[in-house]
Amino acid sequence: MAKAKGKVSFKEDLCKGCELCTTVCPVNIIKMDTKRINIKGYHPATVTEMDKCIGCANCATICPDVVITVERIME
Repeated sequence: MAKAKGKVSFKEDLCKGCELCTTVCPVNIIKMDTKRINIKGYHPATVTEMDKCIGCANCATICPDVVITVERIME
């Protein structure tokens, strides 16, 4: 049976750093990038280990600003 993987992308300049996406990731790979600040003055969300993404799209669903896109890939 094919294994589901995912690829997450962020519109980082629109991220307001609410951290909701970090709370719903079942594999805990979304973190706030504390080393960078976007044009709005917030630390944007980022994926730390893309290869562990399962493509569930919980992060995209909870994002109030439609910043996150998840692409599902079957392997």
